[in-house]
Amino acid sequence: MRKNKLTIIAGMATIFTFLLTSEQNTQEVAAKRTNNYTVTYTLNRSGKNLKKKSIKVAKKATVMTGLKKAWRVESTNGFVTAIDGKKQNPAKKIYWTYTINGKFANKGVTQQRVANHDKIKFTLAKIG
Repeated sequence: MRKNKLTIIAGMATIFTFLLTSEQNTQEVAAKRTNNYTVTYTLNRSGKNLKKKSIKVAKKATVMTGLKKAWRVESTNGFVTAIDGKKQNPAKKIYWTYTINGKFANKGVTQQRVANHDKIKFTLAKIG
């Protein structure tokens, strides 16, 4: 009787382990099949969020790629000068800056690659 219980427990453990491994492999395969990331972009002006969009971009996309999918963008020498008609004003020291997941970026928008579920916020504000 004791051997039967051990055999049943061992069999159940084997089946449970197989099911868990199978589920994990299914999720990994599904993640590899998709070649897109979802990135959320927010436009902010004077501390107020103006617009927010979630955009699907290719895995190797840059910040600029998603930004251009979401809004009309003007740029000069790799610097964003206007988004959705809202222009920076160098005479008043008002510029577009951006953060990724709450941290200031250390690369320009054309060099900075995105990751899945990044939250990118562009802010139009006075600098200095």
